[in-house]
Amino acid sequence: MATTCAETSAYRDLFRKSRFIDIAPNLTARTRTALSETLGGQRIGMRSLLALLGPAVVASVAYVDPGNYVTNIQAGARYGYALLWVVVLANLIAMFFQAQAARLGIVTGRNLAELSRERFPVGAATAMWILTELAAIATDLAEFIGGAVGLSLLLHVGLLPAMVAMGVLTLLLLGMQRRGFRPLEILIGGLVAAISVSYLGELLIAPADWGAVVHHSLVPSLPDNAAITLCIGLVGATVMPHAIYLHSSLTQDRVPIRNDVERARMVRFSNREVIFALTIAGLVNMAMVIMAACFHGNHAEIDSLDGAYHTLTPLLGRAAALIFLVSLLASGLSSSLVATMAGQVVMQGFVGFRIPIWVRRVVTMVPSFVVIAMGADVTSALVWSQVVLSFVLPLPMVTLVMISRDAKVMGRFRMSGRTLVIAWIMVAFVGLLNLALLLQTAGMLPS
Repeated sequence: MATTCAETSAYRDLFRKSRFIDIAPNLTARTRTALSETLGGQRIGMRSLLALLGPAVVASVAYVDPGNYVTNIQAGARYGYALLWVVVLANLIAMFFQAQAARLGIVTGRNLAELSRERFPVGAATAMWILTELAAIATDLAEFIGGAVGLSLLLHVGLLPAMVAMGVLTLLLLGMQRRGFRPLEILIGGLVAAISVSYLGELLIAPADWGAVVHHSLVPSLPDNAAITLCIGLVGATVMPHAIYLHSSLTQDRVPIRNDVERARMVRFSNREVIFALTIAGLVNMAMVIMAACFHGNHAEIDSLDGAYHTLTPLLGRAAALIFLVSLLASGLSSSLVATMAGQVVMQGFVGFRIPIWVRRVVTMVPSFVVIAMGADVTSALVWSQVVLSFVLPLPMVTLVMISRDAKVMGRFRMSGRTLVIAWIMVAFVGLLNLALLLQTAGMLPS
């Protein structure tokens, strides 16, 4: 039975006394004090912004992962700036659902996986968990292999040794969580900053027609029928399932909230952070397309990470190629960390238990090693991972809207009116695009 906002605290206390382990972020006393002071108005300006930054920044990593690199490189190399409007649209959809996921965690003190387990039959919740775990494995395939490709090219070693090194490095970084969640948030924020600065450097090197960039960012166009497939990939794989679940967890119990006034204030802070973090992620994705547009024409056939690297050197110079590899490595590391944390949230929320985080990291890495050991093409593996994601994607979107519109759960913060209409339109839009992607992959639609 769902609970009201007033019942949330009592329910949460009872929940913590049960056999389930609390999965709220493990924040230090200092961090919680800073958050409480910000919520109470003692901290203002930049100090309040720095105290609250974290959840949306962590979630934004999902939008600059190696899977995005592949689709953005293909979009820019094949069509120049023509599909920039798709990146803008996808980012707006991502902003909306990430903001709603954060709102859910703030208002209820629980995350989407927990509420789904509570509100749906056991069989349905178990099926949702299994599908989400498959999505997590597919996500990790793209992120882990993509980061390993960057490390392999950077160090001039084979892909399998680079994957081993990536695995060890990820495990070491995950160990930082023992010192509290804030250091890990800062680390991930630093990696996002590295990606952002890298692409700022790329834009300073790469020639760009800024008039055309603005035009194609605002005016939709489809150069040919084949562009439809790429549009589906750009939009359909943007709103990551694990990012929605994780974001709702990162905001639950982040700071003690005593009443609806403070709850509303926290929601406003969260919305601002989402806009800030996802705007940066969106600009990075646009920068990827703009950089890849340098390949358009003579190098339009480029559709892989290593192909982009090897073409960048003669086209824009060694510096541009190295910056690309550094950003790709930072992307793979940060997104692998976030995917592993999201997996813990999903498992604990849906089925009420968790495994040691290093075990989860090892288990989710195994499919990547199997795929590469079998000699599979890296780019094809990345593309197929996005197909799996496209199948699972509508699940958390629909669940989030269904729960967020329920006044028994959200109280006066429930989704209604125009917001609800916009939500269902976005769900239908993404669902249709993903269905088209699956049908096209099966050969039932022309490519």
